Amino acid sequence: MKKLIALALAAVMLCGLAALGSAEGTFRVGVKQDVYGFGYLDEMTGEYSGMEIELGAMLAEALGYDDVEYTTVTAATRGQMLDNNELDCVIATFTIKPERKESWDFSTPYYVDAVTVLVKNESGITDLAGLKDKTVGVSTGSTSAQALATAMAEAGVIDAFDAETFEIATFNAGVSFKEFDDYPAISLALDAGDVDAFCVDRSILANYKTDDRSFIDASFSPQEYGVATKKGSELSAKVEELITGWLEDGTIAGMIEAWGL
Repeated sequence: MKKLIALALAAVMLCGLAALGSAEGTFRVGVKQDVYGFGYLDEMTGEYSGMEIELGAMLAEALGYDDVEYTTVTAATRGQMLDNNELDCVIATFTIKPERKESWDFSTPYYVDAVTVLVKNESGITDLAGLKDKTVGVSTGSTSAQALATAMAEAGVIDAFDAETFEIATFNAGVSFKEFDDYPAISLALDAGDVDAFCVDRSILANYKTDDRSFIDASFSPQEYGVATKKGSELSAKVEELITGWLEDGTIAGMIEAWGL
């Protein structure tokens, strides 16, 4: 039902929108495959679903492409694939950061989230202080580790540190981190006791929340998701115009509601 509502919203919007370009061919979009509601791949059918999947289809049609092709990306691969011209854009819970804007163009944010931490109930961890001297699982290439360390330092749980020299693999000043290629792997590591906690954006963590797991009592580091395109490309301005328009007319708000985000 959520998908049908989202498709209806997209159809209504596209009927009144003239294509911003005459680009033919296939619009290549990098998306997540393991974040239900944003980008999720059904391995049985081979079909992707989620708000970001719908957004990719809307962009393709509005820009005048004949088709849209989705490719699974991770936090570690999405930028490189964009740089290598393997993708036209990335719509994959890609947080806008000043340092990232030096490498790629980002649209106005279409969704704002925050980082938090998921733990097993039996751990007894309920807040940032409970993470002292613990090992936290994060996704390779993400900013979650530094966001958590910063929040813990600001709360006085660990000593302040130099953000410019922060390295996930070597940081051990009161908390340590272990990197994984994807979110399911972190979830499995949490079950196995290889890590004490799982840290990433709350909307992503919601996919791994079960009766025997809980969020800690803290959210931090607002995460603004934008559509990423190659730096200085003509596509960047066209995508920005579309995203801005859909934010202003309520289309994106309707999609967020339809997908229960």
